Amino acid sequence: MVGDRAQAAIVRGEVGHVHGTSLIEVEIPRSGRRRVRVNGQRPGRSTDLLGHVRGVVFLPDDLDIIKRGPVYRRRFLDGVAVQLWPGAYLDQQEHERALRQRNTLLRQSGGEIDQTTLAVWDERLSQAAGKLMVRRADAARALQVWIVETYERLATVATDIELHYTSNWGGSLEATAADEVAGVLAEALIRSRRADTERRLTTMGPHRDEPWFTVDGRDARTRASQGEQRTLALSLRLATHTAVHRATGESPLLLLDDVFSELDTDRADALAGMLPEAQTFVTTARQEEVPVHGRTFEVRSGSIQ
Repeated sequence: MVGDRAQAAIVRGEVGHVHGTSLIEVEIPRSGRRRVRVNGQRPGRSTDLLGHVRGVVFLPDDLDIIKRGPVYRRRFLDGVAVQLWPGAYLDQQEHERALRQRNTLLRQSGGEIDQTTLAVWDERLSQAAGKLMVRRADAARALQVWIVETYERLATVATDIELHYTSNWGGSLEATAADEVAGVLAEALIRSRRADTERRLTTMGPHRDEPWFTVDGRDARTRASQGEQRTLALSLRLATHTAVHRATGESPLLLLDDVFSELDTDRADALAGMLPEAQTFVTTARQEEVPVHGRTFEVRSGSIQ
């Protein structure tokens, strides 16, 4: 955070990876946009940062992935896809751009839509959605086995954890080819044109899909206990760490923000025993709650010791 008497904060770190090292610097001004440099140069695109450093972060807000609406679970899957395949970010950006342009056309039409222009955006949206869906499917498959294993180790009891996925247009996590998914969505967009025109928004597509988790067959959002929900949220991040390590050969930084304060003794001990052999940072306001040992950095009066 920017200090009370400062105009900017600077975060600087040297990151080691399989291709060597990268010096990453981020300047955070009191107002305005952040400025980023990689090895002294400003990256031309935000995607140029991807791959220089991979990190898996657990935050208390991660409980939203389980407890709140499907948009949080969609973002989670898309985030995992970017960790596994940095190029997936461009596909996600293209999907958002095509969706935004199609919605703009629907809102500005006043009921009279240029069918040729709409067909163009239907095509672009379908193609981008096909790539997006295949990546979501691949991410879900990469995670599934590790989610189950991690949850069982944390909960110390065998538990059936499943990720489900439904859509209103025929998309599913069984997707294997982007072209096939694109064809299904293209047909759905044609069928929904009248409804889309009346509502002035796109009612079909991955942006409205509903992923959800079950714990022993029960919907984790509405029928799991607080302890089960918290354990599942943590399992998702630890499973992501394992999946990314297996896929890339690199262990991401593992950042656990105030994780032990909300765990009972058994689950805290279980987590301590299963932390990966990778660089891990744990934040806490009460060090006695953390059953692991290592270098300790203490923040006092705005300085780190």
